[in-house]
Amino acid sequence: MMKARLPVFAVAAVLVASVGMAPAYGQIQDPIVVMTDKASYAAGETIFISGEVRDRLGFEIGMQVFDPDKNLVAVDQIEVGVDKKFNVTLTAGGDMKEGATHTLYVQYGDSSSRSAETTFEFTGGEIPAAPDRDPPNSERIEGNLITWDITGGKVVSITAERFMPPEEAGSLIIIIEATEDGEITLTVPKTVLDSVGEPFFVLVDQQEEEFEHTDDGDTHTMSIQFPAGAEEIEIIGTFVIPEFGAIAAVVLAVAIISVIAVTSRSRLGVMPRL
Repeated sequence: MMKARLPVFAVAAVLVASVGMAPAYGQIQDPIVVMTDKASYAAGETIFISGEVRDRLGFEIGMQVFDPDKNLVAVDQIEVGVDKKFNVTLTAGGDMKEGATHTLYVQYGDSSSRSAETTFEFTGGEIPAAPDRDPPNSERIEGNLITWDITGGKVVSITAERFMPPEEAGSLIIIIEATEDGEITLTVPKTVLDSVGEPFFVLVDQQEEEFEHTDDGDTHTMSIQFPAGAEEIEIIGTFVIPEFGAIAAVVLAVAIISVIAVTSRSRLGVMPRL
């Protein structure tokens, strides 16, 4: 009797495993579905479009957006991921008709059976002005913008370090991750780092390195080569912007004067009386 039941249990186990695996082969019944994250959008808002295909065919999805008069107001090509899902963003505005419902249409391939559509309303309004942003590959030190181009790695951080007072000399420290031999070209305002009467001095991982330098009037441009694995570049000048404000500088000066005064009194106190 036991031998007769074993095949039944085996078949049941296969059926349970098959049911459990079914979702991995697709979650939708239609060839393609598409949707937006909201039903209506004002000017300048981002329309997030997402969807899924039942069968991944290896090419892009064509997307079109039409106003109520069937005028084409937006078009795009969307890649399908290995999970059979796709997404793209669109900015509300442009040629869209204010206060009207628009149709978003997608088609996957030449067959009309692999198409879908959805709608959204464009409420209109003025597109807000884009905020001012610093360009890529840039860093601000005390409001001064430093920019760079780099090959063979990336910049992790840039800081200004001032040597101990009363000297004004200091350096710019650039921490990098160098995946291969490369070069960095920096544009540094003179209000951040300057060298008056003396040439700049450059160290790459504490080793002196040759570099190219151009004085551009208000800025310095420096091109510095580095080897794979380099971690730190230091540019030394005769002036570097302080990393502390004017109040801190005054406090430091007062502290130094106080130390001198206390030291002087201590010396007077131990002097022998005549």
